[in-house]
Amino acid sequence: MGIKLLVKRVSADARLPAYEHEGDSGLDLYATESCEIKPGQRRLVPTGLKIAVPKGFEAQVRPKSGLALKEGITVLNAPGTIDAGYRGEIGVIVINHGERPFKAEKGKKIAQLVLARVEQAEVTEVSELEATTRNESGFGSTGLH
Repeated sequence: MGIKLLVKRVSADARLPAYEHEGDSGLDLYATESCEIKPGQRRLVPTGLKIAVPKGFEAQVRPKSGLALKEGITVLNAPGTIDAGYRGEIGVIVINHGERPFKAEKGKKIAQLVLARVEQAEVTEVSELEATTRNESGFGSTGLH
């Protein structure tokens, strides 16, 4: 098995994160409140959970593809990062890009949680950076050369 993720319920009816299928990358996260999210509106949806992410990892809160496709619901700061030192409740910042109001229902999937390794960078200031074939081309430059 992989790494150990410690989880604490802070709401009695919170559902533990779970993989739906063997081999899934993301653990499903579930809403602990029902709420309506109007088109263009953003909202913090609570999960009723706190977690302890192991050092050397981050937990990424990502959208569910079915909600994105069918309802226009996505995670606004995707992926939302939960650092190893954070011990507060997981809240999912969602936005409704759809054409109709969306009802986030208590006990239903609202997002997914993916654990990923992270490295700490050693920051070194330099006077010049090594040249590349791309150099400073960006923001829509792909395929123009």
